[in-house]
Amino acid sequence: MKLKGQVAIVTGGARGLGRSYALRLAELGADVVVVDIDLAAAAEFGEKLSAPTVSDEVQALGRRSIGIQADLTERQQVKAMVERVLGEFGRIDILVNNAGGALTPAERSAASESPEEDTRFLMDLNYMSAVFCCQAVAPVMKQQQSGVVVNTSAQSGITTYKGGKLSAYGASKAAITTYTRYLAAEVGPSGIRANCISPGVMMTGRVASKAAERGVGTADEMAGIPLRRFGVAEDCTNVLEFLVTDLSRYVTGQVISVCGGAVLTPH
Repeated sequence: MKLKGQVAIVTGGARGLGRSYALRLAELGADVVVVDIDLAAAAEFGEKLSAPTVSDEVQALGRRSIGIQADLTERQQVKAMVERVLGEFGRIDILVNNAGGALTPAERSAASESPEEDTRFLMDLNYMSAVFCCQAVAPVMKQQQSGVVVNTSAQSGITTYKGGKLSAYGASKAAITTYTRYLAAEVGPSGIRANCISPGVMMTGRVASKAAERGVGTADEMAGIPLRRFGVAEDCTNVLEFLVTDLSRYVTGQVISVCGGAVLTPH
């Protein structure tokens, strides 16, 4: 129960990696707020829950939990979400910014042709949503003189994805890595740590369902990974446990690539 008495927010927590994060945090003793634009999102990709919602799964583990449906690209909805968390729990100790994704057509994602609307959408979805959440919780954590922020980059945010595809998505995730370092430099004196997880190809329900049409998760791609397999949610969740507990108490401003060795260069 390393996190007993702490309150965690997990964005994009209704399925996939976010769900895995929420359940691990609960197992470690934290009360968990599950935030998603669709709290029933697991059903879309056939992900089976052990209870009606992820919040119910957390409660079954003996922890307090609420679900909040919000569009995190809207600053006012983020502000309202944080106010509700404070009203219900009185504190915020952990923020996991997991919401986002490469949700625009891959066939038009090359750097020389990515449409403006795709670029703006992905920057809002991946970068601005994380910035809004960090800015909303920072005053709370500064007042507490403690806190942990874990942001989410991506393999395409720290190295170039195959064939130059996913350029705008990669740029939005690269922006998060730089933002995380700046945030760590600012809030460190207040006892707050900020780090970043950079997943490689994670075979969540959504990725698996879209793999063929997007050319992700191919045999050739697996052959280029030193560990010769794609990731699963637990691979990232184990790193999250490290980053939110005292195991990483002297680690801040870092980007940890969880990719099986697909990225072997400094970043």
